[in-house]
Amino acid sequence: MIPANHPATPSPRIGVLLINLGTPDAPEPRAVRRYLAEFLSDRRVIELPQLLWQPILRGAVLTTRPRKSAHAYAQVWTDAGSPLAAITREQASALQGAFGEDVVVDYAMRYGSPAIGDRVRALKEAGCERILLAPLYPQYCAATTATANDKAFAALAEMRWQPAIRTLPPYHDDPTYIDALKASVEASLAALDWEPDALVASFHGMPLRTMDLGDPYYHQCLETGQLLSKALGRDLTVSFQSRFGPAKWLGPATDTVLAGLPAKGVTKVAIFAPGFSADCVETLEELAIRGRETFVEAGGAEFAYLPCLNASAGGIAMLRAVLAREVAGWVRTAA
Repeated sequence: MIPANHPATPSPRIGVLLINLGTPDAPEPRAVRRYLAEFLSDRRVIELPQLLWQPILRGAVLTTRPRKSAHAYAQVWTDAGSPLAAITREQASALQGAFGEDVVVDYAMRYGSPAIGDRVRALKEAGCERILLAPLYPQYCAATTATANDKAFAALAEMRWQPAIRTLPPYHDDPTYIDALKASVEASLAALDWEPDALVASFHGMPLRTMDLGDPYYHQCLETGQLLSKALGRDLTVSFQSRFGPAKWLGPATDTVLAGLPAKGVTKVAIFAPGFSADCVETLEELAIRGRETFVEAGGAEFAYLPCLNASAGGIAMLRAVLAREVAGWVRTAA
């Protein structure tokens, strides 16, 4: 018999928490500084001794970079706020009810808000005794997938009654993901009134040492590119964007590739970012705006940025299929 003073427990439910990188609260320097301070203090992101890194971060980086980054965010900010947050929220909304009435779909950001710990606790308070953590990174890297899971595990460490946990594995070679990318790229190309000479698949960059330390990220990006190239029946140029600092990074660099294409006779290019689950400042400003400028200044004639899967019908169908496999056995309707 349950004691009369025992806390009430909601009916058992299942939670699915979509997790993305994060965003400042506003496109202005103070908000960007708070965001960058959290992001660049993550030991998974900057793998340097903190006694060495923190003076650099608090000095040169956080006194100069926020204003420049705020300008970039301002160029892509929408009435719904940050594109990344707005699209991830839309993805969660579109998936609500997809796995049965007892499955709650929520979203969180590794940096900024809504915070992962807050949403894990909210799901538990809503009766979710089982939670699937779903970092939306098709290719695994410690600086993305692992740090998102770390933050959730830190919240779990403070709970007396922990929910059962599963984590979404990388899906870089999943046929459903490749098919969704193929359909999205083909639809975007069909909307152009010109034919590109080259297709560039730009992935987020990582320091070269992350590969040496054991991250599978680089090889998974290459495999995604190879599978998608085969599916599309045409060559792809794989590149890596968003270099930061003096360290050696995975290459070739996207900006260098774009600057070099016109000299090779490639004057019409389409670029897309298959490693991003949602459009964000790295795609909408770095690729669509600055990438275009780089290409045109080098002599290019036609440039197109092709959008991410976002909350498109194909993107949501892909997420539903990938997530359903991970909650299979928890709910009958997940197959």
